[in-house]
Amino acid sequence: MRITTVVRQLLGVTDHCVKGVSFAEEGLIVAVSSKWRRPRCGCCGKPGSIYDRRPVRRWRHLSLGKMRIFYEAEVRRVACAACGVKTEAVPWARHGSGFTRDLEELVAYLAQVTDKTAVTKLMGIAWRTVGTIVERVVAERIDPERLDGLVTIGIDELSFKKRHHYVTVVVDHLRRRIVWAKEGKDAETLGAFLTELGPERVAKLELATIDMSGAYQKALRDHAPHVEIIFDRFHVQRLVSEALDEVRREIVRELDGAEAKAVKNTRYALLKNAWNLTTSQAQKLHEVQHNNKRLYRAYLLKETLALALDYAYPKRAERALREWLAWASRSKLAPMVKVARTIREHLEGILGYVRYKFTNAINEGFNRRARMVATRAYGFHGSKPLISMLFLCCGGIQLNPPLP
Repeated sequence: MRITTVVRQLLGVTDHCVKGVSFAEEGLIVAVSSKWRRPRCGCCGKPGSIYDRRPVRRWRHLSLGKMRIFYEAEVRRVACAACGVKTEAVPWARHGSGFTRDLEELVAYLAQVTDKTAVTKLMGIAWRTVGTIVERVVAERIDPERLDGLVTIGIDELSFKKRHHYVTVVVDHLRRRIVWAKEGKDAETLGAFLTELGPERVAKLELATIDMSGAYQKALRDHAPHVEIIFDRFHVQRLVSEALDEVRREIVRELDGAEAKAVKNTRYALLKNAWNLTTSQAQKLHEVQHNNKRLYRAYLLKETLALALDYAYPKRAERALREWLAWASRSKLAPMVKVARTIREHLEGILGYVRYKFTNAINEGFNRRARMVATRAYGFHGSKPLISMLFLCCGGIQLNPPLP
């Protein structure tokens, strides 16, 4: 059996030819050539005419044990009617890459499941190279029809780079995957997404879950006024929880000594769900009920709002919410009065949650996963590699790594 046949079978070569094998200081050099009859443009993949020839190039392939393997081939430039003069496409590597497809598929797969530093050690490549490989794989594998058929979307922002920069992320609730992302969190950023959708696809949108961001509301009103906005219930409840904590802090400032310390230590007992309280926290809550009526009133307002949002029937929920607004407005608790004013302004969007039971929980879940991705990568220096990793891990991309 010829050595080229052995190497071809060993490497699993099917879409190109092995012309020769040699050894060098770098490792095993495999001379290859394409089976295509006519050269193809490296950008669009369409056949073109040969423009000129370039020097021999090498592509790093998967290693065989400790031995590195390189593909080597003569590369030409192609005159493409659409793209101009471009380097020809090769079946074993992506355009502009110095690595074979098999190696890049394995790198992208490892980037999905482990940190980038471990990938660099396993594959023997640079830390930044992992990011550029992921970008190339995502650009090729991302679903070009992911924006088609959107009906219900979730919109949220994700912070990165020490939380001073943001990326707006759009999630498809029905397919449960990220479909769009761009740096920024203002109305212009979301407007870019709606503009990219186009009038026909925007017309098919029905629901959008968001937090109470004024920028996102403005973009939806300007570009898709027919879309029903649903405010995430957990953001609403967080407003009330923050108001409760503000009431607690005000009371602590008014008291001193042991009384102030006792109220200060009730924070977690007040904010946790009743069924999650420990024995000591339940005792603290019992003491608040008997010793501090004002603080306990704020606690009851927090719990009552959660119960109102749990109602399955929209009319009953609306009645409960209006009753809660009346109670909070006359509660004589300034933070609660302020929150009641905010909820009254956004009441229709909050009732949208009761009607459809859609929340931004899927966005928050993707945000937690994105935080894990950012931690594994030891941070991102820009939005582009972060967005590529988001699509790789949460965009429904299926990889085919060369694994047994």
